[in-house]
Amino acid sequence: MGKELYTIIEKLKDVPEGICVNIRHSLGTSDIVKTASSEGMTDSSRLKSETYELYPGIELSFHCYLADHFHIRHCHGISVLSIDHCRAGRIGWEMKGGLSLYFGSGDLSFHYTDKCSDSEITLPLGYYEGLSIALDLPVLQDSLPELLNDAGVDVRDLCLKFCGDRETAALPASSRIEHIFSEVYDLPEQTKLPYLKLKCQELLMFLNMAEPAMENALDAHYSEQVSLIRQIHDQMTEHPEKRYTIDELAKEYLINTAALKSIFKSVYGMPVAAYMKHYRIMKAAGLLRNSNESIASVARAVGYESQSKFSAAFKDIMKILPTDYRRQYTHV
Repeated sequence: MGKELYTIIEKLKDVPEGICVNIRHSLGTSDIVKTASSEGMTDSSRLKSETYELYPGIELSFHCYLADHFHIRHCHGISVLSIDHCRAGRIGWEMKGGLSLYFGSGDLSFHYTDKCSDSEITLPLGYYEGLSIALDLPVLQDSLPELLNDAGVDVRDLCLKFCGDRETAALPASSRIEHIFSEVYDLPEQTKLPYLKLKCQELLMFLNMAEPAMENALDAHYSEQVSLIRQIHDQMTEHPEKRYTIDELAKEYLINTAALKSIFKSVYGMPVAAYMKHYRIMKAAGLLRNSNESIASVARAVGYESQSKFSAAFKDIMKILPTDYRRQYTHV
């Protein structure tokens, strides 16, 4: 998680806080349009999107975000399908109809863009890197790329297969998805456009052959349930020195324990206990770097009464003992 975050910070080093930068490369021209906006942004958020028009009716956009949440508005119509791939972090949309869909590293999601035309985006880990492919269905009905036409790809059939009546869906990470996207994100500029065209067609042909019923699809949840889970998350992270049980939290927030565990994992990508262990250790790492508190005091501040248990947990996550970790930063 730490390495991913530092990579995204580096990619956004030229984007001021509170600003969203959009870069667009139009089809058949060398013109590049760059715009910046602060609408729907919090003061500390930094967002960047770069869009390539690959074919008539097909656009691919790279996204790099540092934020807890932000609001978006766009004017895509009901006939545009978005296919989103997450490279790092987690992202969630509160969509029209009261559903929230969250997915994370390696996952693939599908939704009609009118469902998120005016929606709240949440980044449970505070960062996100990924890409989206927008398919304009009426345009592609008349001008499908030749290779896709030869392969018998029907984009409307793809929409029905993966979204159907739900209008939103997600597939969990798999080796097949990873194969398609593994080399897409850091291409040299001179080969980027032709490579993206090839990879986009490869993805659509893969989806044309895939059987979604055989996949363990990710679930969307009602936004009210997700809001409740975020409240539970905030309570636990605001008081890392306390040890809450699932039963205690379920009673306090009037939610079924099974639902609490299931929705928490959907939103934050880990079971409650694993997430809180990771959160406590990352919090402790910050205290070790930026304070003179003793190891025992840091351990207590993040919920470990036993220094030996804290040291074992710290080494499990950070691959180094807390004393050695502090010594590294003191030396620097």
